[in-house]
Amino acid sequence: MRKTLTALLFVATLPTLAMAMPEGGPRPHERGPEMFKELNLSKEQRQEVRKLMGEQMKSRHDITRRYLDKLPEAEKQAMKKDLDKAREDNQKALRALLNPEQQKAFDEHQKKMEARRAEMKEFKAWKAEKDKKAS
Repeated sequence: MRKTLTALLFVATLPTLAMAMPEGGPRPHERGPEMFKELNLSKEQRQEVRKLMGEQMKSRHDITRRYLDKLPEAEKQAMKKDLDKAREDNQKALRALLNPEQQKAFDEHQKKMEARRAEMKEFKAWKAEKDKKAS
């Protein structure tokens, strides 16, 4: 559940970030690994920067999870519902931008993703049951 809520929180923020992005995409001096291209880093420095950025992402994930764990179950469910609604609205808006051929491909991709989500949910339930029996 924790991973799901964290993933949902992350997925819900992506459209917001995309809308907040300046015209023409991110500027190299402001965001992500592009800002390091101007520094002409060595291979070792790039690896270390990648490692530090990964650690920062994990730390942010852990902090987010820690606060989400403190939410009452009713608020977690309300948050999940809001995130699901935001995702659906975003997908509808995105689909509306596409031509009919693109919409068909988009719909097929969405069906595949739903099937994968269902498989993962089933797997997690099976694993939880297996872990419960092992204990």
